[in-house]
Amino acid sequence: MVYWLFIVGYTYRMWYSITGEVQEKKKGFFVLLVNGLGYKIYTNTNTLGVVDGKTTVYTHIHVREDAFDIFGFLTEETLLLFEMLISVSGVGPKTALGILDLDNVSNLTAIILEKRADILSRASGIGKKTAERIILELHTKMKEFGVVESTGNHDVRNEVEEVLVNLGYIRAVARKTAQEAKGDTIEERLRNALRSIGTNR
Repeated sequence: MVYWLFIVGYTYRMWYSITGEVQEKKKGFFVLLVNGLGYKIYTNTNTLGVVDGKTTVYTHIHVREDAFDIFGFLTEETLLLFEMLISVSGVGPKTALGILDLDNVSNLTAIILEKRADILSRASGIGKKTAERIILELHTKMKEFGVVESTGNHDVRNEVEEVLVNLGYIRAVARKTAQEAKGDTIEERLRNALRSIGTNR
């Protein structure tokens, strides 16, 4: 199944979004230039890889005693999931960013709703107990905040990924190939995935 998060307003934001030009990228953040002022925007690795040029980012302001950090994402859905994750006890921004790098928002939502602690625990800094706590706290909350189910093949992709890993392919390659391979059944998608890997060697 594939799930979609719809925005209904999760937390108060001083800055809802910022639009500017990406000036430079560093490890873990990028600089967004707005009217001569460069904003340091922390984000996850997947977002950092694609953000470029003139762009709008949806922001979360994380205030601590010794810091005032801005986290930014390209979609409101990603921001909402980030804010849900950091609302869980023991999950800070760095850990939440690691979870966001596991998959896209739709699939991560499905992983939580389907109670797949084994997948969540693959994120850096996430053990089995933390993964189970995230599922426990967010499972009901996601439904309250408008998760809509639609047809999809998340389970098929996940099964193909696991088969590829068992065949000896590294996790990153297996996940990317399983996501991109076509097919409505595990057999079709696996066949196309193996063909794709063979072609790209």
